[in-house]
Amino acid sequence: MDSQDWRSTIAAAQAGDRHALDELVAGWLPLVYNIVGRALNGHADVDDVVQETMLRAVDHLGALRDPDSFRSWLVAIAMRQIRDRARRRPADRLEAAGQDAAQAADFADLTVLRLQLEGQRREVAEAVRWLDDEDRQLLSLWWLEVAGQLTRRELAAAVGITRQHAAVRVQRVKERLETARGIVRALDGACPELRELTARWNGRPDSVWRKRLARHIRGCGYCGDTREAVVPAERLLAGIALVPLPAGFTLSLAFGGKTAVAATSAGWSAKLLGALATPAVAVTAGATLVAGGAYVVTQPPDAPPPRAATLPTARAVPPPSASAPARPSPSAPVTKQAGLYGTVVDTVDRAPDPDTRPAALPHRPESGVTSTGGPKAVMQHRGDRVTLSGQGYVLVRWQISPKYRPGALVMPAWTGLKGKLFHVASGGGRRMDDPLPGAPGGYATGMGGPAIGYAVLPAGTQQMWQNEYFYLDGSVTLTQNERGADYGIIVFPTDWAAVVKDITTGPPQGALRYGLVRDTGTDSAPVPQYVTRATPADPATVPQRSRV
Repeated sequence: MDSQDWRSTIAAAQAGDRHALDELVAGWLPLVYNIVGRALNGHADVDDVVQETMLRAVDHLGALRDPDSFRSWLVAIAMRQIRDRARRRPADRLEAAGQDAAQAADFADLTVLRLQLEGQRREVAEAVRWLDDEDRQLLSLWWLEVAGQLTRRELAAAVGITRQHAAVRVQRVKERLETARGIVRALDGACPELRELTARWNGRPDSVWRKRLARHIRGCGYCGDTREAVVPAERLLAGIALVPLPAGFTLSLAFGGKTAVAATSAGWSAKLLGALATPAVAVTAGATLVAGGAYVVTQPPDAPPPRAATLPTARAVPPPSASAPARPSPSAPVTKQAGLYGTVVDTVDRAPDPDTRPAALPHRPESGVTSTGGPKAVMQHRGDRVTLSGQGYVLVRWQISPKYRPGALVMPAWTGLKGKLFHVASGGGRRMDDPLPGAPGGYATGMGGPAIGYAVLPAGTQQMWQNEYFYLDGSVTLTQNERGADYGIIVFPTDWAAVVKDITTGPPQGALRYGLVRDTGTDSAPVPQYVTRATPADPATVPQRSRV
């Protein structure tokens, strides 16, 4: 997106053309959203900073002398607002800020889901979480430079440094990003020593744990051994698209909450005031700019962002609301009859031949799953829980550590189910009871070994694999019930393509075995053993074959 292509639109907006202003805001809002979102990693303040940036841009648009410099001018405004936001947050609000961040949409996860990133591209997006604030700010610009959305001159101008200094700083950020990529790879691996190291980690990336994990990786042959060549980040990001605005994103340009008098005294031009106050609506880039300047994104999450185009003036209409499909009342009794959901429950099964490729995985509808634990909920202790909502796939990754404490393993439980939950596939390249020849730490299998003891499953419990995949259409809470054997689970919202990639990775790629498809594509697909629609005070009391 180049300023020269927008010269006439910018000039018209400066002259007070309302439709030109609509198109200008809609066309450049995604760029600002990507810069701010990645710099703040989806913090709760992202919407406020984006809005303040666009308000200042509209406010001072008349002062822009050269329309060709609009992009660098807008980016510089965004970076100033990001830095101002950091200065405005006093130290005594850091704890509250952390709580806000935990509830906000993680931008790394949003990048992966909305752009359907896989493999090392996904790894780069997730590695951004491990960077410090200052590094993330610069990376938000470098990411767009590599993607072809900014030039190095614009990057340097936005940060307020020379191009030579920018080159030095970018190189340092790239080196830290590669370290962070190594951490992401290691955490997705199955190193028993790393499992012990992270036993008391709360799952939230920070500089202390970045140093600890990086130090472990440098001295660990297991974590430092990559199965494939690592592609430089700039090659992975070349030509990558902008993350589309999320559905429901609202940008209010109605004087930024000012009265007309206050706006005028603050220096708003008369033409812009008139344009913003004119009752009109323009549908642009899947969004709606209604009377008074409220910009509301109405495109569905999976819709590609079209180029901004202003349509004729129309009557303002509210954005469509997505209504959930009707489901049976959770309190209604379920009769076990053929064809009803929940009639097939997981059972003990034999391991398939390691070289047997999995059947085709049915592709169920997926609009995305949200998690109260964020994109990666690490549950290491008894009572840890995460609530999942939406329609899509969920990965539960097992980490068992009998070296720390062997014995009977109390399984996690799914409670408060509304809708449907299926166990659709198993992967990760191995069952947890597969032999691990040459594994460090005394592990004969993923369940333990003679030297350290074993984690023992309850009688009748299905043997878990490294990665277990589920499909949710509704909402449910998963609770870690550790009492005897030490274990942890990591819960990730994921997608169908990622499941297929995992289960089709087999011995030729270094895995112990191919994955296993359990889904039938119908309501006869199996459900987990420990699941219930009830919400017991102690989830560990959920019976092995609950009725759903």
